[in-house]
Amino acid sequence: MHPLYALELDGSEPMSATAVKAVAALCDRTEDAARAGADVPVVAVHVTGAPDHGWAGRLDVMLVTKWERALRRLERLPVATVAVARGDCGGTALEAFLAADVRVAAPDTRLLLPRDATATWPGMAGYRLVRLAGVARIRRAFLFGRPVEAAEARDLGVVDELTDDPAAAVAAVAELVGELSGKEIAIRRQLMFDAATTGFEDALGAHLAACDRALRQGAAEVETL
Repeated sequence: MHPLYALELDGSEPMSATAVKAVAALCDRTEDAARAGADVPVVAVHVTGAPDHGWAGRLDVMLVTKWERALRRLERLPVATVAVARGDCGGTALEAFLAADVRVAAPDTRLLLPRDATATWPGMAGYRLVRLAGVARIRRAFLFGRPVEAAEARDLGVVDELTDDPAAAVAAVAELVGELSGKEIAIRRQLMFDAATTGFEDALGAHLAACDRALRQGAAEVETL
């Protein structure tokens, strides 16, 4: 089984309106397919490349805002997402990689928080790294731009699997998803995100609503048998 939709991002290219449009187009196609009831087992994003020093000098905050919004759409798609990294990955490549549900990397991968003129780039890649690995274990990468090697990234939980066969890894994720509903995966994903910052009493209502939804769907399936 192969993904219906895929995207390639080169992190050595500066953040651009073209990159924003490419991610937005992928999200549009996936969301349209989900609304139409099409079978989209997984969306795959292939990333590589890291920007040179001084890359941020060509950016403006409006473009960065559009890029972050596009990534947030990618992160919340009603379908499972897998990112496959190889070589040095920074800039747009790293940011898209961290937004995926499942993150696969080749053994030669290095994750890099690029630097602007004075420090590491303060985009949401740093936020996602901290959420995934914790402050203490990602401190030197976040503050000083120290590369995170593939094996270390796997130990930190930033990378789920190391492999020389990305096609097989994507197929394995599609098989893992199986017949699960992409819309339901999106709901579970949001519950998971909220669990990190929401107290029990506040989270209870959302979880009970999801349970009620699952029970109703189960009852509907029984009635159709």
